[in-house]
Amino acid sequence: MIRDLYNVRLQPAEGDSTPLTEEEEQRARAVLFNDLGNVIAERGWVRFPAYSPEERRRLVDVAHRLSAHWGQQVFIEAEDQCAMKLYLAGHGPQSVKPLLPQA
Repeated sequence: MIRDLYNVRLQPAEGDSTPLTEEEEQRARAVLFNDLGNVIAERGWVRFPAYSPEERRRLVDVAHRLSAHWGQQVFIEAEDQCAMKLYLAGHGPQSVKPLLPQA
């Protein structure tokens, strides 16, 4: 007997991420916009994990949306292979002063 299978998808290979649907992607970005935006508004910066290129693109989009919403630039940079930092002017690498005097 042959059976038709509906709504069956191939499972991703071990270690691959499952792509989000359009609705899931919009919800994820909205949550990041609210949660990360609140932390940035409170302390001026936030560090957030981003293990895949999709997660990094999502955070870059959130930084652009926050910049447009607040009317000031929200900077974003990769801290290492696993984390991104979003920050306002004065809370990023340019605000770090050298410990030793420059010669």
